[in-house]
Amino acid sequence: MTPVHTNNAPAAIGPYSQATDNGKGLVFVSGQLPIDPATGAFPEGGVDVQTRQSLTNAKAILAEAGLSLADVVKTTVFLADMNDFAAMNAVYSEFFSAPFPARSAVAVKTLPKGALVEIECIASR
Repeated sequence: MTPVHTNNAPAAIGPYSQATDNGKGLVFVSGQLPIDPATGAFPEGGVDVQTRQSLTNAKAILAEAGLSLADVVKTTVFLADMNDFAAMNAVYSEFFSAPFPARSAVAVKTLPKGALVEIECIASR
């Protein structure tokens, strides 16, 4: 297992890697909070703005691994409120095109730092 790290996405806020490459063709990107790596803060706005930042962070990590969002085979979206699903989905559709990755979207009680969304993904070489 090889860790993947880029300064173009927020540093891990705990004992985990931004992503890991399993050496067998898969890269696992940790859940990305909507933290702007330049400021260390969430961008101002709602779940749409936060979704855009979370996916931008994932995109930067994948680029460091030599991959793109087109290589993503599975995502998991964690929402603080399922009522935000439509707004999240609208932004999500700007980042992915057919064939779309498999996806799960779940509502959770709370997310780290009070985020409205967190997104993780798995990409294949």
